[in-house]
Amino acid sequence: MTSNQLENFRIPIGPQHPALKEPGHFEFAVDGETVTDASVRLGYVHRGIEKGTEGRNYVQSMYLLERVCGICSHVHATAFALGVERLAKVEAPPRAQAIRVLVGELERIHSHMLWLGVAAHEAGFDLLFMYSWRDRETVMNLLENITGNRVNYSANLLGGVKCDITDQHEQEIRTGIDFLEERTAYYLDVVSNDAMFLRRTRGIGVMSPEAAEQLGVVGPTARASGVARDVRVDAPYAAYVDHPVNIVTETAGDLEARFKVRIKELFESYRLIRAILDNMPEGDLTTRMPRRVKPGETISRVEAPRGELFYYIKSNGTDTADRVKVRTPTLPNMGSVLALAVGHQFADMPMLLAGIDPCFSCNDRMVSINAPGGDTQQWTWEQLRQYGIEYYR
Repeated sequence: MTSNQLENFRIPIGPQHPALKEPGHFEFAVDGETVTDASVRLGYVHRGIEKGTEGRNYVQSMYLLERVCGICSHVHATAFALGVERLAKVEAPPRAQAIRVLVGELERIHSHMLWLGVAAHEAGFDLLFMYSWRDRETVMNLLENITGNRVNYSANLLGGVKCDITDQHEQEIRTGIDFLEERTAYYLDVVSNDAMFLRRTRGIGVMSPEAAEQLGVVGPTARASGVARDVRVDAPYAAYVDHPVNIVTETAGDLEARFKVRIKELFESYRLIRAILDNMPEGDLTTRMPRRVKPGETISRVEAPRGELFYYIKSNGTDTADRVKVRTPTLPNMGSVLALAVGHQFADMPMLLAGIDPCFSCNDRMVSINAPGGDTQQWTWEQLRQYGIEYYR
């Protein structure tokens, strides 16, 4: 077989991959066990949510935009609310801003612990997967007690929030994060010292600070490469103005660093939540919000668990937005997976992808078609995951 034929030997993965529960189609060109090229085809769960906002008023659109992502629904509603409030020249009361941040940090804990379980499962460490998801129930219960929902919390309103933090809620939150803090210390020890786990993470997928800047990665993926990029610090919003965030970074830039950053960020979330509870402002939960918003346009940036979430909102003087554009963190981070895949073992692909904590449903905007060609062998995602586990045994 010629070198050109080897280069064109492409292995398609997906679009069905039970491990991540969302469809995405990947193609890897391999030379033996080494990946020489990688491409991705998205768009399988494009739902037209942006277009849907054009036929709904601002209140209805907020509920719709919460459904962009079921894991970080609150931060989507927060980004939209901040943008519309800016267009309407309205500022939510201090207590509402504090509650927005508190619920957002609880959501960050939920997201990071969910990711830890999924990533551990991809590596074949199902005990860590079960432990983290068991402990994640603690924060899920807290969110349900505060908002009434385990998913899509609907805590935000235009001009404020609809749920308050009672004395009972405060005590439950403090007890819950005390427990989670102890468990998080255990998780950090595992990902830092377990020899088998480090075989799958240390030195895998190394991305330099220069590469991270060039690829435009965001969130924990960037911070694991030493790039101190966090919207909560770079452009503080809501209660982050009064409660500064300490950015967590690592310098190794590999999968181990990405694990450490996310787990250490849990400790920072615990600290922020305690600080907000200790200094919770008194006052109203909402302020008056006009039904119609004067013509204008604005952007809204917030720090989602996966990184920077960007909203562009254009108003036209009615109660309906003229245009809402959403850019989620997975979009800029996905390119890093394709770049880092080249030169790595084929067995490392599940962990490289899991390392960015991808969300396909909130990422899909269009379909990119790759020209067919070369020999192929169809694998399911589960087959690739199992191959990676067996390869490192």
